[in-house]
Amino acid sequence: MPSSDPGIEFLVVKPGDVPVYVESGAADLGVTGTDVLRETGADVLEPLELGFGFCRLSVAAPVDAPYPALPGGITARVATKYPRLAQAHFAAAGRPVDIIRVNGSVEVAPLLDLAHWIVDLVDTGSTLRANGLVERETVLECGAVLVANRASQKLKLDAYLGLMGRLGGT
Repeated sequence: MPSSDPGIEFLVVKPGDVPVYVESGAADLGVTGTDVLRETGADVLEPLELGFGFCRLSVAAPVDAPYPALPGGITARVATKYPRLAQAHFAAAGRPVDIIRVNGSVEVAPLLDLAHWIVDLVDTGSTLRANGLVERETVLECGAVLVANRASQKLKLDAYLGLMGRLGGT
């Protein structure tokens, strides 16, 4: 998609694909959330936090559910769209879990006995409350970031610096 600046062209893709397009060089720059970026593990530069899209990736559980461990040595099942981040979070705490990847309404997983807990994005917490869940801990503070392809940033330095200046970065 063209822009008013002949040196800039936009490519509209799903948020989860942005790090892939930028890392591969199909796009020089992209805008994505830190949640998506950390989940993909893409090898890109993060030159600028954009100052919007703030939320947190949190562990949530039913109000009456035991946390941070289940009784009797039961391994907790955790439903999430973020299996890599969730697994790393629990592993760092020395708590084994079984991760169940879901792509839709994560918050219903405990209601349907699919999972004991969830890891999902939270802004106000109203969706959690509506489903009888409470936040137990924060995995990651999230927000929108500009990401850059490593090679493009070096090869197209003047254009890159110009755009960064226009966006308010250095």
